[in-house]
Amino acid sequence: MGREFNPGPASAGRIWDDAGLMTVPFLLASYPSFLRFWAGRVAGTMANQMVMLAVGWQMYDLTHSAWNLGLVGLFQFVPALALALVSGHVADHHDRRHIVSMAMALQLAAALLLLLATHEHWISRDLILGVSLLLGVARSFQMTAQQALTPLLVPASLLSRAMAFSSSGMQAAIIGGPALGGVLYATGASVVYVACAVLFVLGAGLVWSARYDHRPATRAPVTMDTLLAGVRFIRARPVVLGAISLDLFAVLLGGATALLPIYARDILLVGPQGLGLLRGAPAVGALVMSLVLARWTIRTRAGALLFSCVALFGLTTIVFGISTSFWLSMAMLFINGAVDMVSVVVRQTLVQLDTPDEMRGRVSAVNAIFIGASNQLGEFESGATAALWGPVGSVMVGGAGTLVVVGLWMRWFPELLRRRSLTEA
Repeated sequence: MGREFNPGPASAGRIWDDAGLMTVPFLLASYPSFLRFWAGRVAGTMANQMVMLAVGWQMYDLTHSAWNLGLVGLFQFVPALALALVSGHVADHHDRRHIVSMAMALQLAAALLLLLATHEHWISRDLILGVSLLLGVARSFQMTAQQALTPLLVPASLLSRAMAFSSSGMQAAIIGGPALGGVLYATGASVVYVACAVLFVLGAGLVWSARYDHRPATRAPVTMDTLLAGVRFIRARPVVLGAISLDLFAVLLGGATALLPIYARDILLVGPQGLGLLRGAPAVGALVMSLVLARWTIRTRAGALLFSCVALFGLTTIVFGISTSFWLSMAMLFINGAVDMVSVVVRQTLVQLDTPDEMRGRVSAVNAIFIGASNQLGEFESGATAALWGPVGSVMVGGAGTLVVVGLWMRWFPELLRRRSLTEA
């Protein structure tokens, strides 16, 4: 699989390190396909965030049930889990741009279905759960292909900064999507879905227009041995396994995203506009941190920094859980997003740099299972425990569980704790 390299940028990393005169966007401007891919991902992520805000608010409006909010996450996770190994095999043998574009087209279809159901007044709990299944199928293929595509669009010397720059764009979309969605929702859910449809069309077109030298791997028979190759690869590398599993359990236990409609409506009393701000607050923190990491890459004590940030993630989750102040809650979510971004950049960089290209699709598929479990399954966990203990009890127990996980992983994965440079392997 080739890369789109232009004369000069091969030494871009050295220019940055030695002179410090260039900015990350200027360096990455030499790779127009990466920028088109980046812009397409931003548009698609913004649309997805707007869809999830509208779906969450409509579900809670219809059912007033924390359990049903959790089911939205579960229904997205189940197809992602079921298709993960297949999506990895597909990403290793087909053009990854086309896979990402078609996944966005499937999400476009979901948005149009929600638009029609809302406009014609037959939106229901079962329809929302069905659409959640469709979104889970789309995201399974999209996440795997787009993770495996980025290393083909920039040189290895720029990959960690490209990851951070990509994350900054994603976080900007996660900020702008819910904020814009909350404002538009005040005029009606249908308006939100129209805006989502436009963004999905734009995103799919931009990703499709990206170019790289696509040389598909030799077609091998689809067997359990080839499908499980990514699992075996990760199991043989304790640093990678520790990093992605730490992130899995931290967000699975400590995430509170699914309960934000309850906090916005019943605890903080801020309505759908406040919900948009609450959903965007972690992304603001993540955006700030991603810009910091794009300018000053992690050079030493990477493992210790990772564990410290995950512990802080758990602490801020606990404070958010007991807060009745909107601005304190916003501050905790801001810090929560900032420290989580460190985990994202460390994990993604380790996975991509330690994996040969012919394996990236299948390894990214396993990584996508962990990400999906931490996000969508985490939403179900939050909804289920909130139905038992209430939203405050659910969030507090989850934050405490994250701290326990940090202690256990430091003991079980000492290689990760001792890891200094992201590229030392």
